[in-house]
Amino acid sequence: MDEKESRRLFQQIISAVDYCHRHMVVHRDLKPENVLLDAHMNAKIADFGLSNMMSDGEFLRTSCGSPNYAAPEVISGRLYAGPEVDIWSCGVILYALLCGTLPFDDDHVPMLFKKICDGIFYTPHYLLPPVTSLLQHMLQVNPMRRATIKDIREHEWFLEDLPKYLFPEDPAYSSSMIDDEALREVCEKFECPEEEVLSCLYNRKHQDPLAVAYHLIIDNRRIMNEAKDFYLASSPPEGAGYLEEPGLAPRAHPERVPFLVAETPSLRPRHTLAELNPQKAKHPGVRRAKWHLGIRSQSRSCDIMAEVCRAMKQLGYQWKVVNPYYLRVRRKNEVTETFSKMSLQLYQVDSRTYLLDFRSIETDEVTEPGSGNVTPRRSGSGSGSGSRTESDTDSTTGGGTLGSIGESGPHFELSPRPGSHVIEFFEMCANLIKILAR
Repeated sequence: MDEKESRRLFQQIISAVDYCHRHMVVHRDLKPENVLLDAHMNAKIADFGLSNMMSDGEFLRTSCGSPNYAAPEVISGRLYAGPEVDIWSCGVILYALLCGTLPFDDDHVPMLFKKICDGIFYTPHYLLPPVTSLLQHMLQVNPMRRATIKDIREHEWFLEDLPKYLFPEDPAYSSSMIDDEALREVCEKFECPEEEVLSCLYNRKHQDPLAVAYHLIIDNRRIMNEAKDFYLASSPPEGAGYLEEPGLAPRAHPERVPFLVAETPSLRPRHTLAELNPQKAKHPGVRRAKWHLGIRSQSRSCDIMAEVCRAMKQLGYQWKVVNPYYLRVRRKNEVTETFSKMSLQLYQVDSRTYLLDFRSIETDEVTEPGSGNVTPRRSGSGSGSGSRTESDTDSTTGGGTLGSIGESGPHFELSPRPGSHVIEFFEMCANLIKILAR
């Protein structure tokens, strides 16, 4: 393929990859077979089967994709952030467009991996110096030295005949215009005059705290606007039966949802500088647990919860419905006459998958999901059931039937419970998982 046509397709591919990265999506399997052409010979990226969502401060580890197009850190099993592996694949695609061959190729897979990790490839003599320098920058073995989208967009070879529509500028976030709302917030938090902030911005003092704070506010607002369609949990399917309430949806899973979009935008359109201060306590929506004990399912949310309740009824567990997707469960130990308690929370991981998370309850306080209010409990009751009131009597089920367990049911021990709470918690989880697996 001639250089002009290769550049045109490469510009469109980089535009699409940049769009994905700005929306926190890494493709991880970019290759010519996954670049489709429409009737007008315009490139469209396809096959997101190996893609993943990126989160600030978190890394990916999975080795996936096609070996010939995979970055050295991917085939070596090292951690990677995401964008850098797509940049490497784009570099291999550009080489294939220009040369008709692959920069790294071998029938013997170990030898192929060695070539990729060495990063040495043949450069044909007919390639011009500008495109050669771009290829060498994109195919750097060290991901810290590898080209970024910004580097590619500013490269002289890439800028030639670049259509403006591929990288449109949003006037709302133009660096040449001052955002009055962000300016006022910086002045309010730092207790400084507007002239001081404007001086930092106009003189391009990018490391000044005032300029950093101003741009953080702008970026947070942009990220919220761009990411809300990807991260916010959707409502349960219509026509659902058990545990279906209008307007109430499973919580989005904290492993996938950054705290910037975990709240309802209408209540807080963006975060203030005080909340972004790393010295202060983290936002209550931040729960970046690496491991989660639970079950994944692609069934409907209401069907999952109904099946869970049927399993708990079979096991003789008692539970309280805090909301249709959050249950507090307890099991009586017949030997010690005490209760083991846990909570079940249904999260929405993505558009098709739900995660039923198991959490042990040991504290004397319970924070209701979504309310932020702390309900005090009597000592020794735990947060699974606690002291009861008449208002929540009807929402508790014992063995799967509605009724009260506070009137004539078991008595709560006020003294510390003997035995291992952790072991009993895992026994409860194992029994429930065993029933659900059938």
